[in-house]
Amino acid sequence: MSDSVEQDHGTIGLFGAISIGVGGMIGAGIFSILGVVGSVAGSAAWISFLGAGVLALFCTYSFAKLGSAFPSNGGPVEFFMRGLGDNLISGSFNVMLWLGYIMGLSLYSSAFSGYAAAVVGIEDIAWARPLIAIGVILLFLVLNVLGSAAVGKAEGVIVAIKLIILLGFAVVTAFSVKPELLSTTHWSPPRAIAISLGTTFLAYEGFGLITNAAGSMKDPAKTLPRALFLSVIITMFVYLAVAIVTFGNLSAQEITEKQEYALAAAAEPALGRIGFTIMSIAALFSTASAINATLFGGANICVQVAHDRQLPRVLDRRVWEGSKVGLYVTASIVALLAALVPLEAIANTGSAAFLLIYAGVCVSHLRLRKETGGVAAITWIALIGCLAVFAMLLTYLIRTDPASAAGLLGLILVSVLVEWSYRRITRRSAQLRKAGVQ
Repeated sequence: MSDSVEQDHGTIGLFGAISIGVGGMIGAGIFSILGVVGSVAGSAAWISFLGAGVLALFCTYSFAKLGSAFPSNGGPVEFFMRGLGDNLISGSFNVMLWLGYIMGLSLYSSAFSGYAAAVVGIEDIAWARPLIAIGVILLFLVLNVLGSAAVGKAEGVIVAIKLIILLGFAVVTAFSVKPELLSTTHWSPPRAIAISLGTTFLAYEGFGLITNAAGSMKDPAKTLPRALFLSVIITMFVYLAVAIVTFGNLSAQEITEKQEYALAAAAEPALGRIGFTIMSIAALFSTASAINATLFGGANICVQVAHDRQLPRVLDRRVWEGSKVGLYVTASIVALLAALVPLEAIANTGSAAFLLIYAGVCVSHLRLRKETGGVAAITWIALIGCLAVFAMLLTYLIRTDPASAAGLLGLILVSVLVEWSYRRITRRSAQLRKAGVQ
């Protein structure tokens, strides 16, 4: 059982917590994942967003119960330690969780740099995107150094602007929707739609970030569950509205061909070039808010895992302005990956990893149900759902995208090896110190 790292109690209210969740979810996913989902599910992509959202709500139940019972800035890290114990399994899950957030941050940063370069017309300059990606990570690193209150306030402003633009897009483009494009004749077979849930789940994984702020919330027992469920419901509504009007304005083939800027392209029939520009700006706000929220949560996870001695303890050490080494290490790795790794290379791998991680959270909840008072049936539905979708997605990746499948297996292997190696090293060091060997 872990002791939580220092917490900044009472600085984040309900609005700030919801903003972190919505900001973490409605990020690069809605702008870059539509084309990927459309290529698998066809114009039934909205069903994928609905199904993945329902699965996320079932998972949210475990996060709400565990977060209320054990509020900390570690979130799932705390849940794994309490539910699975301090061992190789929990440590591997925690390392994989941290690496998963790093992958997500790299995706968001890369997406931001692509849209930013396109807006200012420098997308053909080789060094532009890497430099922008590093710059935006540095910007939000400074914001996180200022503290959790600054993160919550900034996220609230960014999320409000983003939601206004996205919902405005849905309303305006609804008048140009062609019903025949949404008909069942353009749907993929049911099995393909089910497989697409795996990729779509990546668009919802950010709700877990709210639990990483539980230790900084006002009255987390009430605030956390409300923020979790409301953020997922708000996100589901936005995703469904956006998916329906997008696939109602462009064919699935067109969206697949223009997947890097699908929403911007969907705005052109109704609004012309100005619509393209507005949606590009919305993409910048969305990816920026996702970076802001995910860096806050990812850094807290790194620090908590180090505090629990499942990663080097130096990551839990305070440095400049009282912030932890883990924040700077997380930001540095993200900046490196965002500058070097293509955006599409980590989408399916990240989604599959989070399905596995959230299944682990459900297992932890089942083991802690007496302390949380949770309903076993709801948790079992979430667990079975995550594992079923994970299995379908992995099978699909092995058959159609071996590189992503290999990346997922590599991520799991690296997580286990890092934790196993660190445990061996620290155990030997402790034994040497006990024996008086310098």
